[in-house]
Amino acid sequence: MKESIIKEKSFKFAIRIVNMYKYMIEEKQEFVMSKQILRSGTSVGASVCEAEHSESKADFIHKMAISQKEINETLYWLELMKETNFISDKEFESINTDAVELIKMLTASIKTTKKSLTTNH
Repeated sequence: MKESIIKEKSFKFAIRIVNMYKYMIEEKQEFVMSKQILRSGTSVGASVCEAEHSESKADFIHKMAISQKEINETLYWLELMKETNFISDKEFESINTDAVELIKMLTASIKTTKKSLTTNH
């Protein structure tokens, strides 16, 4: 799997998160959860960018695993925002679909890289 696809999708996801953050603070006057989701949702792509220039396959796996943890945290905040009625079910489903797609891509990339580590030794 090409990391550039993950990089592109995680960047687009970060844009959605930034726009969601602006909406949450301006329209909903919600400042705590929105700041948390801003941090975790934008750091997914930042870690993917770091992985792109990793020093080794092990370093790559580590950085992609950080991305995986960040997208999982983002899902937590999204679910909480939905259950506390800060976002609608429709808004949740839209961004949740993107997040789940990213998780799947990150997981596949990590598994592929781990497999290449074991077959090369």
